[in-house]
Amino acid sequence: MSSDSPQLYVARIVLYTRQGCHCCENAESVVRKFVSDITLVDIDTDPELSQKFNTTVPVVEINGKVRFRGKVSPMLLKRTLEAEAKRVTEPAS
Repeated sequence: MSSDSPQLYVARIVLYTRQGCHCCENAESVVRKFVSDITLVDIDTDPELSQKFNTTVPVVEINGKVRFRGKVSPMLLKRTLEAEAKRVTEPAS
């Protein structure tokens, strides 16, 4: 990996989206710079998810916790993924 390539992190990422959502496409692009394995969920295929996330997509869930709604900041995403990686690798006290 070259030095200007971002590090890829290991995390359970779920990206809640909908078809034709430009913001969702942008969010996916940002997330894929840091994580290779993403689960994409179209909220319009599930009435419960559609009601829950209707006007807030894209929604990014990291390791079971919603971390972003709407725009995804690359800097904040990187910091969140770094914190998650550290949390997962640190032994419990």
